[in-house]
Amino acid sequence: MKRYVVAAAMAALGGAASADGHASTQGDPAAGEQQFNRQCVACHVVRDNAGEVLAGRNARTGPNLFALAGRQIGALEEYRYSDGLIELGGTGATWTEEAFVNYVQDPTGWLRQTLDNRRARGKMAYQVRQADQAYDIYAYLAGFSAE
Repeated sequence: MKRYVVAAAMAALGGAASADGHASTQGDPAAGEQQFNRQCVACHVVRDNAGEVLAGRNARTGPNLFALAGRQIGALEEYRYSDGLIELGGTGATWTEEAFVNYVQDPTGWLRQTLDNRRARGKMAYQVRQADQAYDIYAYLAGFSAE
């Protein structure tokens, strides 16, 4: 529970927009690239709308993370999300820095708390252990936008 409060406070402080109009993040994109290549590529890919792989391999276990920042949660049609993520996405929730950091650190716990549903579950079994690494990964992924 404490982790969510700290992450929320940190996200509130870092929520300003940068000069190019994209949301600023607390993380370091270069460190995020290293963490993505260590922790995420086994299950995720970043593939643009033209089909070009921008990061990762052709992993298909998890959803494509292209244009993740600001995207509606559970909204990619080509991926079968958990019922919990679909329910949350149905509320209009989007992948903010705060949501991403909390989710990747404890997918099922975060869903249960956010939905106030002790039966909610996420499909992602892996957990990013350190908050700073989660922020870095988000900063890296936020650089891949559809704009």
